[in-house]
Amino acid sequence: MKRIVIIPTYNECENVARMTDKVMSLAGDFDLLYVDDGSPDGTAAIIREKMVQYGSRVNLLERKGKLGLGTAYIAGFKWALERDYDEIFEMDCDFSHNPDDLIRLASRLESDADVAIGSRYITGMNVVNWPLSRILISYGASLYVRLVTGMPVYDSTAGFVGYKAEVLRRINLDKVQMIGYGFQIEMKYTAWKKGFRLREESIIFTDRELGTSKMSSSIFGEAFFGVLKLPFRHLNR
Repeated sequence: MKRIVIIPTYNECENVARMTDKVMSLAGDFDLLYVDDGSPDGTAAIIREKMVQYGSRVNLLERKGKLGLGTAYIAGFKWALERDYDEIFEMDCDFSHNPDDLIRLASRLESDADVAIGSRYITGMNVVNWPLSRILISYGASLYVRLVTGMPVYDSTAGFVGYKAEVLRRINLDKVQMIGYGFQIEMKYTAWKKGFRLREESIIFTDRELGTSKMSSSIFGEAFFGVLKLPFRHLNR
């Protein structure tokens, strides 16, 4: 079983070394692929040091400039599929997603899921260190997605996800339209409409301690209006 974790980075010099060491220590032999969008803070240089330390288990794709979260994941997915990985995971670099939970997501892929979602909301609101206003916006966004699309997922905007490779091969990655956080919704929706099994695994999401959030109003707007179009589009052809 070949597993890889894809992590987009932009100015994550405070987190990337610690994240690499943590993922490398996990049972399950998870490889790592960082997709760095030209971080000016030296993130890529730190990753290259870890590549020397851990060899072929740690990898780096470097891109020039900030090209969007969705395009970073798509580039990573294609890289992983070309190298015949069986399970492909995505997560943030800032430890808002607990790397230990990768084990549980992998277990769901081995049992009853084609897409395993690290869910903040399947058992309530499991978010730490967010203001109430942001929790309500995030929870409300997932409720909005369920109402508009009918997709039975409580945390549709979740960015902590594991895919079986066959799911990503069945999705035309070149046709994915949303590039911000709406990308997460579009990927889940497309997988669901293609008949794959989406399962949520409860996690605790903890807001980043180091570095700066990449959320913006334009990213939120893309997701809001993009969701309205999903049920009326030809399915990822």
